[in-house]
Amino acid sequence: MASNKSGRLLITSASEGASVPFLRGILTRSLQKAGLPFEEAYEVASVVRDRLAKKGEISGNELRALVVRVLEKRGHNDVAEAYLRSRFETPTIRVTTSDGSDAPFSKGQLTDSLEICALPREQLHDIASGIETALIEEGKTEISSKELTQRVLAALGALKHPHAAADYERWVRFSLSGKPMVILIGGTTGSGKSSVGAEIAHRLDIVRTQSTDMLREIMRLLVPERLIPTLHTSSFEAYTKLPMGGETATSEDMIQGYLTQSSQVGVGIEGVLNRTANESVSLIMEGVHLHPRLMAYIAQKSDFVVVPVLLAVIKEKRLKKRLVGRGQLIQSRRSERYIQHFEHIWDLQSFLLDEAEDYDIPIITNHDEETTIRAILQTVSNVLRDRYQKEDAPKASPATKK
Repeated sequence: MASNKSGRLLITSASEGASVPFLRGILTRSLQKAGLPFEEAYEVASVVRDRLAKKGEISGNELRALVVRVLEKRGHNDVAEAYLRSRFETPTIRVTTSDGSDAPFSKGQLTDSLEICALPREQLHDIASGIETALIEEGKTEISSKELTQRVLAALGALKHPHAAADYERWVRFSLSGKPMVILIGGTTGSGKSSVGAEIAHRLDIVRTQSTDMLREIMRLLVPERLIPTLHTSSFEAYTKLPMGGETATSEDMIQGYLTQSSQVGVGIEGVLNRTANESVSLIMEGVHLHPRLMAYIAQKSDFVVVPVLLAVIKEKRLKKRLVGRGQLIQSRRSERYIQHFEHIWDLQSFLLDEAEDYDIPIITNHDEETTIRAILQTVSNVLRDRYQKEDAPKASPATKK
């Protein structure tokens, strides 16, 4: 057995004679394919990781046994059975691409790729299952990616949803283009940006995410408070660090402090976007500093595909409830502090909503996370539709121009 010098947990396979690092994300995806929702799958994978934290190596069989025990303890017996069955399923259908490469057909991966249609997950799973069943019944051992896409389009075309097939076709076209996509998710404290952004990243298989709060934290380490004091406080309290600021201020003062801090964090935002453009890697960026005017500017000046959205919780009681819950979950952010400054948070959201209307940024009310996610996915489809309609529009010849 090879020694483990990396300090990471390794999963060993006796049949293959090799070891691979334990990755919570891969286990999460396996549990999702077995039938668990993302949040529950992520939680189970986290429990398994924590229980194995002090081990250097573990066999694949031992890992699977532990996963099954955790699932059964939580009452997910059916999921445990499906998880075990998946370990013994051998792919018999290969999907080939135009460049000659191939990969095993995966019902789960096909379901994931259909998320862009913004339809219920159960419906997408049924489509993927139907295609898999048809391929098995036909005795297919190989299918081209082009033919597979055509089968998907035919299945989507049979639905009552009028735009599903076109949405998927544009998504496939974009995926093959090699161009990056940047999804910008703005919203005030408590609007659900982080959790929604993480789920969108998972569903669209976007591996790179960035929080503007994290950028602000990094900048705080690099720049002393005495040089840029407005950077070293919350977005809704930045006004207190302005030259004429104080403990009490008008809504206009609070907005000015917020915009000042946003412009400072904008330096980090620009750096991240420049790297995205240079590396052609898609990105999801979320944060309060992504106000609509900035998002509109990014969309206008960027060559890559930009999808800006603003999340909002438009009922005061609901937003207060979310802030209280957030303060309880994150020890460094007390709910009392949010409630104490709720008027400023509410005023900031009102400002963002007004600015979103001025700059034509889609506003999505976040009352139910699944509905919100589908709305964002539909917004992605709309942006691709508009982009390709412009690209495909016939260009007038010089002779026809007046």
